[in-house]
Amino acid sequence: MLADIAYPDGEGPFPVIVSVHGGRWVASSKTDAGEGAINVTQWAEFGYFAMSIDYRLAGCSPPPACYQDVLCAIRWIHGQAKLYPIDTERIFLIGMSAGGHLVSLAATLGDGPFPRTGGWEKQSSDVRGVISLSAPYELETLSWGKLWAPAGGDADAARRLASPIRHVGPKTKPMLIIHSDDDGSVPVQQAIDMAQTLEAAKVRHRFSLHRKKGHLRVTDEAIQETREFIQEVSR
Repeated sequence: MLADIAYPDGEGPFPVIVSVHGGRWVASSKTDAGEGAINVTQWAEFGYFAMSIDYRLAGCSPPPACYQDVLCAIRWIHGQAKLYPIDTERIFLIGMSAGGHLVSLAATLGDGPFPRTGGWEKQSSDVRGVISLSAPYELETLSWGKLWAPAGGDADAARRLASPIRHVGPKTKPMLIIHSDDDGSVPVQQAIDMAQTLEAAKVRHRFSLHRKKGHLRVTDEAIQETREFIQEVSR
């Protein structure tokens, strides 16, 4: 799969931010700001090694292919530390909507039971933290959750496995959850439930509830919150 990359001049090592776009797993691309893809040049100017990735869409490659591609991108970064000025101890993921779901799954489930595909099989898939905007956390109760349709087997079981809220535990990575109270695509209750689950498990997190912002994108305000969260977690 392809990715857009930008990073600052200098020796580094630089913290990493990986952007995973939305589109209900069936649409959009690494350059679609409307679906949460970051501007990698902007983030390089902030001092990051920034990467915005594509992944296999569910319309032609059934899940969990899209998630396996996200994990592959993380492993690729770990494998490039000698080529690029990367700080592999500070890899952060940011995703919006379906992309937020995928990065949240990386924070909670990790590799899970899925085989490693795409290469760099021996590299780590570890990250420092995750920023999730307007994302679903429980696919079984999501209106468009049935788009997560595996090629075979029990589809309901596959959706339960792919629900980040079911995998919160001591190994869950720090998470910033950003959501609006009037999100028409993903009910805010999903974000509230996820934040409460993180709180109960004593997982480091922040829940930012916006008012009347709809299906919230990567706005300037969200970028500022993200940068503050990364600085906080990086200490």
